[in-house]
Amino acid sequence: MASTSQASTSGARTAHPDHLGHVIFIAAAAAMGGFLFGYDSSVINGAVEAIRDRYDVGSAVLAQVIAIALIGCAIGAATAGRIADRIGRIRCMQIAAILFTVSAIGSALPFALWDLAMWRVIGGFAIGMASVIGPAYIAEVSPPAYRGRLGSFQQAAIVIGIAVSQLVNWGLLNAAGGDQRGELMGLEAWQVMLGVMVVPAVLYGLLSFAIPESPRFLISVGKHEKAKQILEEVEGKEVDLDARLAEIEHAMHREEKASFKELLGGSFFFKPIVWIGIGLSVFQQFVGINVAFYYSSTLWQSVGVDPTDSFFYSFTTSIINIVGTVIAMIFVDRVGRKPLALIGSVGMVIGLALEAWAFSFDLVDGKLPATQGWVALIAAHLFVLFFALSWGVVVWVFLGEMFPNRLRAAALGVAASAQWIANWAITASFPSLADWNLSGTYVIYTIFAALSIPFVLKFVKETKGKALEEMG
Repeated sequence: MASTSQASTSGARTAHPDHLGHVIFIAAAAAMGGFLFGYDSSVINGAVEAIRDRYDVGSAVLAQVIAIALIGCAIGAATAGRIADRIGRIRCMQIAAILFTVSAIGSALPFALWDLAMWRVIGGFAIGMASVIGPAYIAEVSPPAYRGRLGSFQQAAIVIGIAVSQLVNWGLLNAAGGDQRGELMGLEAWQVMLGVMVVPAVLYGLLSFAIPESPRFLISVGKHEKAKQILEEVEGKEVDLDARLAEIEHAMHREEKASFKELLGGSFFFKPIVWIGIGLSVFQQFVGINVAFYYSSTLWQSVGVDPTDSFFYSFTTSIINIVGTVIAMIFVDRVGRKPLALIGSVGMVIGLALEAWAFSFDLVDGKLPATQGWVALIAAHLFVLFFALSWGVVVWVFLGEMFPNRLRAAALGVAASAQWIANWAITASFPSLADWNLSGTYVIYTIFAALSIPFVLKFVKETKGKALEEMG
C-alpha cells in the first residue's frame, strides 16, 4: 500500500490536466466567493462618513457598526467547515450566495442603525463561509502541480473585489456630485454603493451550479464513480485514477473526519499545527492591512485630503493590491510560500515604519506637511504592495494545504475564525487608536510585521509541490 501511495502521489504531482482551461474555470468560479468577500469587506469604506452623518454617531459607535460584520465572519468561518463536510462544498457556496444577496438588499434599505448592523452581520456570515470554502474547495479540486497558482485565485478575487468596490464607489460618488449622501436612483449614494453587491452575489450563485463537487467530499459519501470522473477532469487521463482514488480513500479511512475535539492536544489547548494556522491568520491581520480597505478614505481625509481625492487614493491602493497579487501568483509555485512570506514581512516593516514617521508630524492648516504627506502616500502603497505579493496570497494557500486531511476542514475553520476575530480587533480599535495617536498606531502594526519574520522562520514549513495526502 505504501508503494502504491508513493507512486500515485508522484503521478498526481507531475500530472498536467487535459483540460486545464476547465480547471481554471472551476477555480475561478469558486473564487467568486472571494470576490464577494473583498467587495463586501471594502464597500463600507465609501459609506463610513455618510453613516456617521445620517445617524449622528461618534467614532466608537461607528467603529462597532463597521466591525460588527466581522463577528458574523468569525461565526461563518467557524461553522462553514462542518457544514461543508455534511452537505457538500457546492451547497455551502449556494447558501453563502443567498446570504450575500439578502445582506446587500437589506444594507441598501435600512430602517435604522440597528438593522444596518444586522444586515452587515448576515453579510459577514457569508464572507466567513466564503473565506473557508473557497480555498478548501480549490485545494481539493486542483492538481498538485497547479495548486499554488489556482489557490491564489482566492486572494486574486478578493483584491479584484476590493478594487471594483472602490471604483464603483468612486463612480457613484461623482455621479452624486461628490456627496456620499447625495440623491442617486431615489436613494442616498451610500445606499446604492451597498446595494450594488446584489449583482455579483447572484452571479456567484449561478456559477455554483456550473462546477463539480469536490472529489474528496464525494468519496466521503460513497460516490466513488462520480469522484473518479471529476478526478479525470482535473488531473488528466494519464493519472492512474484507481490508484489516486485508493490513495485519497486510504488517507480518509486512516484519518477519519475530525471533530473539534481532535484539534485539541499538546501543551496549549490546540495541536501545534492548528496554532501555526492561527498564528498565520493573526499576523496577516495585526499588520493593519484592513485599515487600508475599511478606513482609507476616512484616514486620508483626517490628514487633509479632500473626499474625492481620498476615494481616488483608495482605488489606486486597490490597484497596487492587484499588482502585488499577480506577482504572488506568478512566483508562489516557483519561489515557494515561505520565501514570499519573509520578503513580504520585510517590505511591510519598511512601509509601516515610514507611515508611522510621516504621521508623527503635526498638521499644518489641517494637512500633513508636503514631504510627510507624500511619504505617507507612497509608504501606504508600498505596504499594500508587499502585503499583496506575500501574506495576502500565501496565508490562504498555506491554510488550504498545511493541515492533514482529517483535520483540514475543521482546522481551516478555526484558523479562518481566528483571522476574523483579529480583523475585528484591528477594525474596531482603529478609530479610537487613531484619535489617541495615529503614528503610535502604525508603530504597533510595524511591530507585528517585524514579529512575523521569526514566526515564519521557526514554525512554518514549506508546502510547495506536496500532495494534500502528504501533509501532517
